[in-house]
Amino acid sequence: MKRKRFLVAALAMVLATGTAIAQEPTQDRLDALEQQVAELRQAIAELAAEAGDDHVAELERRIEVLAEEIEELTLGEAATASAEDAQGLYGLGIAASKVYRVEEGLSIGGYGEMVFESYASKREGGDPTGLGDTIDFLRAIIYVGYKFDDRWVFNSEIEFEHASTSKSGSASVEFAYVDYLWKPQLNFRTGILLLPMGWLNELHEPTLFPSAERPYVEQVLIPSTWRENGAGIFGDVGPFSYRSYVVNGLKGAGFTSNGLRGGRQKGAQAQAEDFAWTGRLDYTATPGLIVGVSAYVGNSGQGMRDPAGRTIDARTEVLDFHFDWSHRGFRLRGLWAQGDVGDAERLNRALGKTGTDSIGERLEGHYLELAYDVVAHRGGRASLSPFVRVESIDTQVRVPTGFQSDPIFDREILTWGAAYQPIDRLVFKVGYQDWTNPGGTGFDEWNLAMGYLF
Repeated sequence: MKRKRFLVAALAMVLATGTAIAQEPTQDRLDALEQQVAELRQAIAELAAEAGDDHVAELERRIEVLAEEIEELTLGEAATASAEDAQGLYGLGIAASKVYRVEEGLSIGGYGEMVFESYASKREGGDPTGLGDTIDFLRAIIYVGYKFDDRWVFNSEIEFEHASTSKSGSASVEFAYVDYLWKPQLNFRTGILLLPMGWLNELHEPTLFPSAERPYVEQVLIPSTWRENGAGIFGDVGPFSYRSYVVNGLKGAGFTSNGLRGGRQKGAQAQAEDFAWTGRLDYTATPGLIVGVSAYVGNSGQGMRDPAGRTIDARTEVLDFHFDWSHRGFRLRGLWAQGDVGDAERLNRALGKTGTDSIGERLEGHYLELAYDVVAHRGGRASLSPFVRVESIDTQVRVPTGFQSDPIFDREILTWGAAYQPIDRLVFKVGYQDWTNPGGTGFDEWNLAMGYLF
């Protein structure tokens, strides 16, 4: 009996140490727990001949508790690593952040999208759309990065559009920069930079948004993918993350009645008579919530002169407020953006624009998007997220005196559909879009898409 009591007491002490090591590092906890299980199994063998079935059953129950804790710790480590891999860094997407996770040396990643578009035969007003169905390997991306050491990092994105460099296809450098990682609060970046505006300009990998098509507000008002040559700083300070860059300005000669997209210079022999500042500030301290503001301010004239020979500044300002909230399978995202173009009347005259062809002095757009992962509660790798997005964009909210707004540029877009991810790096999308405007030229379309990243 004394031997039995001693063994039971020893087993109790072994079990009690499980609580004492709860604060130790995970690997130490695993080692200690595995040792406890081995000691308990040995003790059961010794007690089996002396103790009753009740004692043995209780010890076996305790072993199962310890074994389950070991399994939870092991799976927890894997889940934590997986969750970290599923997050972008320094304002970039998941695959674009790959270089920051390697110890040193070369990193290669990428993503791609293929999209099928099927258009209605008639517009709202009854006129034919004249649009045929198309299927396009829209883009294939290669990320190439090199981590020289813990401080110096090179990262780049090379994009091939429309599967060719003919038939309107192209090969472009989307970004290529060098970072100096000094400390979390302050780091430095220079090269071809993605401007930190809106959501999709930096986070445009296909698994990061549910629709086949990117929001239109982030195509013509925030002209994604928007990149320019420049330099700046970024980091995290308390509950906020920030990015602040100086870049070459837009080229106002490329502005149209349908927005600012044509003004991008894309780092290619960019005119640098005018520079601009762009920045972003996000609150990130609450898990699942990001709330922030982005801005762009700079002249876009790039030395252009009006018919009277006067320099056109074309001061251009873009401001957006954005938020993203995720909770238990729900994700709600919103964005409001406004753009202002100075000297619009003189810019119109210099470019020969008349009537309703005017560049907008004021542009406005916003959208609200709700998605819900209907299989999130199952805890597997797959996700299935029906979504709906309500969007409004008007690129001629205000035009200069002597010009008129065209109602076709005041658009409402209802988009709904679903995104299915069998694993986190693959996505298949289906969507429907209903375009309307006071000019009666809106139409409907169906979209299918496949996307991947690695």
